[in-house]
Amino acid sequence: MTALPDAHGPKRSWWKSNQQRVTPWLFLAPGLFMFAVYVIWPIAASFRFSFYDWDGLSPMEWVGWGNYVELWSDRNFIISLKNNIVWLVLYMLAVPAGLGLAIFLNQTVTGIRLYKSLFFFPFVISQVVVGLMFAWFYAPNFGLFFQLTEWLTGTGTAVLANPEYATYGIIVAGLWPQIAYCMILYLTGLNNVAPDQIEAARLDGAKGLKMLWYVVLPQLRPATFIAVVVTVIGALRSFDLVSIMTNGGPFGQTRVLSFYMYERALSEYGFRMGYGAAIAVVLFLIMMVFITGFVWKMVRDERGH
Repeated sequence: MTALPDAHGPKRSWWKSNQQRVTPWLFLAPGLFMFAVYVIWPIAASFRFSFYDWDGLSPMEWVGWGNYVELWSDRNFIISLKNNIVWLVLYMLAVPAGLGLAIFLNQTVTGIRLYKSLFFFPFVISQVVVGLMFAWFYAPNFGLFFQLTEWLTGTGTAVLANPEYATYGIIVAGLWPQIAYCMILYLTGLNNVAPDQIEAARLDGAKGLKMLWYVVLPQLRPATFIAVVVTVIGALRSFDLVSIMTNGGPFGQTRVLSFYMYERALSEYGFRMGYGAAIAVVLFLIMMVFITGFVWKMVRDERGH
């Protein structure tokens, strides 16, 4: 007797049944693994180490919240935290400045590619090079800024040697490439602005600031989100410029949290890995508060539309 064929057809293998669902995860797996090893695990380890007194070599000693309690009585930590707030506030100027430059450069005139290249140049050079350039720019006696202030006022200003001005001088150095980066983001966004909406707004009589506010900026939300997040991260990880230009001086007045974390954990100043990890946790939480707020606002705005 001949066997009747299965009414449901031949049985499919597990792979053929789940191929479309599993394949994306196979492509994501290497990236997720690297992200877990080099991002998630170090963050978790920093949280763990922050509850110990540890020099990196000796056995760890549990101190609980002791490192965090010590932070708030540490004058250098308070100075670093205040400097980071100043960095955050002033660094946000890069976003509107980058937008303004992008609008200025988003034109079809002779030589515009050359102008774009010149404005793009600060972004492609290393932060170390930027720090050295501005250190020479501010240098006493031979620095261009020193000579300019001496010519204007009769007394040259040594910016990086003055505790009142040094932090602001470093922030200006950091803003130079950061504005260029925001400009690139907005130039990309402006290329994707819908021309039909621009034409419709012009027919309705919109122009100038009204055109920018009601037509252009809403279409630049993704670029603005990325620009803000990257600028916040740049302000909070301002280690390299501080290290190159002042090494935390004068008198420790230009320290930021990332630099102070390095001093306490990895330099001859301390070798206190647990205390440095506590500073890193505080820095991470500050960063997460800002980024989470921006993400929440963007999601809410998108759902509102």
